[in-house]
Amino acid sequence: MSAPTTQASGVSSEALAENPGRRRLLLVGLSLGYFMVLLDTSVVNVALPAIRSDIGGGLSGLQWVVNGYTLTFAALLLTMGALSDRFGGRRVFIVGTWAFLLASLITVFSPNLGMLITMRALLGIAGAALLPSSMAVIATTFTDPAQRARALGSWAAITGAALAAGPVLGGVLTDALGWRSIFAINVPVALVSVLVARAHAPETKRNTSRGVDLPGQISAVLALAGLTFGVIQSENLGWSSKPVLAALAVALVAGAAFLVVERRPAGPRGPMLPLMLFRNATFSASVLNGLLVNFGLSGLLFVMSLYFQQARGLSALLAGCAFLPLTLPTAFNPVYTGRLVARSGPRKPSVLGFGLLTVGAGVLAAGITGTGTANTLLIGLALLAFGFGVSFAIPSLVTATVSATPKEQVGIASGVLNSARQTGAVIGVSVLGSVLHAASGPTDGSRTALIIATAALLLGLLLSVGFIGRNKQSA
Repeated sequence: MSAPTTQASGVSSEALAENPGRRRLLLVGLSLGYFMVLLDTSVVNVALPAIRSDIGGGLSGLQWVVNGYTLTFAALLLTMGALSDRFGGRRVFIVGTWAFLLASLITVFSPNLGMLITMRALLGIAGAALLPSSMAVIATTFTDPAQRARALGSWAAITGAALAAGPVLGGVLTDALGWRSIFAINVPVALVSVLVARAHAPETKRNTSRGVDLPGQISAVLALAGLTFGVIQSENLGWSSKPVLAALAVALVAGAAFLVVERRPAGPRGPMLPLMLFRNATFSASVLNGLLVNFGLSGLLFVMSLYFQQARGLSALLAGCAFLPLTLPTAFNPVYTGRLVARSGPRKPSVLGFGLLTVGAGVLAAGITGTGTANTLLIGLALLAFGFGVSFAIPSLVTATVSATPKEQVGIASGVLNSARQTGAVIGVSVLGSVLHAASGPTDGSRTALIIATAALLLGLLLSVGFIGRNKQSA
């Protein structure tokens, strides 16, 4: 009964089908929103020393600046998918984009570290709303399967572009205009995105029976937040301190509660994470590898951003440029990876990707202890290998996850993979940042952190060899 009213708030699918230019403009607007969300996961890293110089805070505070965003983003992705189904993708995208715009504007004027971390958490909530809702609008706009595949490919390519642009753009803005400008840039981008969506986006089909898994959501947030707080605050308070032990206990209890409540039968108000999906070995390995690849990637960006500026004395701009060997392959190589996956399946590119990631992190750990031209070249080559590893691994994991999932649960499976990746980012920054804090100097701490990242990525390589693509889609 509500369909006519809902449709009236957006463009009809028929009108869009008759106007290819309008569809392309909408895709640009949706992609800008996605670009902005992804940019905020990496743009802040090279600005961390400038933030500390301006408003203070130790290493743990800088970890919270990064993790405040990724923690809420990871924890709320699945719930935002449910809200998008219930209230319509167009509506959720527009509300989320306005929220991102306003939160970015307020973040620019953060007077202290506490305010900055709070606003980063709110940005993560808004960002989580944009990912599933933009996918829903694209699926409704491009009804032809071939057109939809091309549109989603263009939309997904923004991932590489945002990763490539993040460190460099962060360095340019920080050096030229100050660290606050990295949040100010979101305002015009969000404004263009939301205006395009309001003018051209159709409303998606609404499932008013779709509910939010409140017990699952609360327990997931508590588990992730407790773990993050415990690891980060252990740097200053010690592992045996009462706040740290209490936080880890909350994480353990909440994690157990999450597993219990997610065992409920499927249905409109059933679990947000059907545990039966993990019976498939390929799915389980792909999700775990999604966590591991972002553990390594986000942890490395955090560690190396501080290393370049503290140990090497580079400016924010030069530190951002130093990441180009890592970020540039992610802007163009996923296209080749997609063709490789189509020809040979996800296993080979996944093994190749994690092999390059492991080698890149391992060579970095060896190369940062020295100085001179040879070591600088070694670091550049290691970052290049790491960048190609990311661009081979992530697309293959997406394909492996989808291939191992029943068709009616592909949306949930994709959300699980994205949540796992962002959870890996939170844990990577927390754990490797703690290693930095405990070390005697930035070089020694960076080396130890990179050795840990290498071990994690080696585990991903073994999982790729043993499980990715080994079994067919579950029934």
